[in-house]
Amino acid sequence: AQAIWLKIEHSIPRQACGTRDTACIRIAAMFSMRLFGNPAFKSAVTCSVDAQQTRNVASLKVLKARMRSFNNMKKITKSMKMVAASKLKKDEMRMLTCMPFVKPVQDLFARLPREDKPGTTIYFGVTSDKGLCGGVNSAIAKMCRRGMAADEAAGNAAKYMGIGAKGSAALKRFYGDRFTTVFEECAKVPWTFGTASIIAEKIIATNPLKLRVCSNKFRSLVAYETQMAQVVTLNEAMTMDRAEFSKAMDVYSFEPSIYEVWNDLQEFYYAAVIHGLYLEGAVSEQSSRMAAMESASKNANEMLEKVSLVYNRARQAKITTELCEIISGASAV
Repeated sequence: AQAIWLKIEHSIPRQACGTRDTACIRIAAMFSMRLFGNPAFKSAVTCSVDAQQTRNVASLKVLKARMRSFNNMKKITKSMKMVAASKLKKDEMRMLTCMPFVKPVQDLFARLPREDKPGTTIYFGVTSDKGLCGGVNSAIAKMCRRGMAADEAAGNAAKYMGIGAKGSAALKRFYGDRFTTVFEECAKVPWTFGTASIIAEKIIATNPLKLRVCSNKFRSLVAYETQMAQVVTLNEAMTMDRAEFSKAMDVYSFEPSIYEVWNDLQEFYYAAVIHGLYLEGAVSEQSSRMAAMESASKNANEMLEKVSLVYNRARQAKITTELCEIISGASAV
């Protein structure tokens, strides 16, 4: 437009219509009347305004849908936190009930000397079947993976057994050929000592040379510790130095003799360790899920506030545009 104006201004002589400025004004007026009186130009301007309004409406609809989704997400995570809190109380009560029976057996076998002998090591991971609980399961899978890699680097074989689908899913890709037995969906029925005894029988059937149990130890509602417990196997107890074995066991009295009841005591030890570590892992899982759902609810609330701010700004801009159009139309009339 500026180029056309300059071309018109320089192409008109000063003597044509009195003065050059007067002629430019008259030609500009004629050009504007023809332009704005053209139906094609009017339709183009109308289409541009309609497209702008359509974009505003579409963006408002998208923002409103996102606000609705964030609000639903916040409700879901809040409900999951409440469910985890109720399960946490039950699991903590069961853990506190079983510990007086599990702890003495663990202390008894903890007195036995430990020897690192070459041979196949079975890594037993205690994980869960469900996710959305932070890094509870991934920490156990990482510890088992590092342990198996270290044993294989030293020239020893390594096998994996475990509880829970999350642990097997994390290790199946690279260590699927090391799997022997995995127990899944154990949480669908109430966990009992009988279930732990069935799993202990499967471990005894493999006759492990060395056994390492990876699990989470419950510390508090906001803290847990991933640990690897070295379980004394029957082969290790049989090949142990008798002098050291008697020195460790002489503080206890056995009836009948310890050598007659040792096999039964070893089976009970396996079941007690698995029972106690599973309950501790369940409590750690529920506490971690509570923290994860609380963090998710907080993040969803922050995102909802940000999207609400953008939505309100877009809505106010749309209202302002409509008011300007109404005022411009009224002034033109």
